[in-house]
Amino acid sequence: MEGKRLYVGNLTYSVNEANLRDLFGAYGDVETVKVIEQKGFAFVEMATSEQAEAAMSGLNETEYEGRTLRIDEARPMQPRSDYGGGNRGGSSGGFNRRY
Repeated sequence: MEGKRLYVGNLTYSVNEANLRDLFGAYGDVETVKVIEQKGFAFVEMATSEQAEAAMSGLNETEYEGRTLRIDEARPMQPRSDYGGGNRGGSSGGFNRRY
């Protein structure tokens, strides 16, 4: 494992940062926790990649608050594609026109 940032999925919506700090703290120093509200997942960054790997090995597919955790190495964010965006209305200067 190269990184030290983990994706934590299948969380109940009631899980908060403190809960995850306690849970992952058993595997080392937790640097950051970011719970994505009302989505059921979070990102946890450990101090080292070894600690992250230990946490992933120890916690993946274990039950936490009635749900089976899904833990994986977090992937770097990919930039969103533009879908051709920009000035779709011809020479409207970026403003939407009514037809």
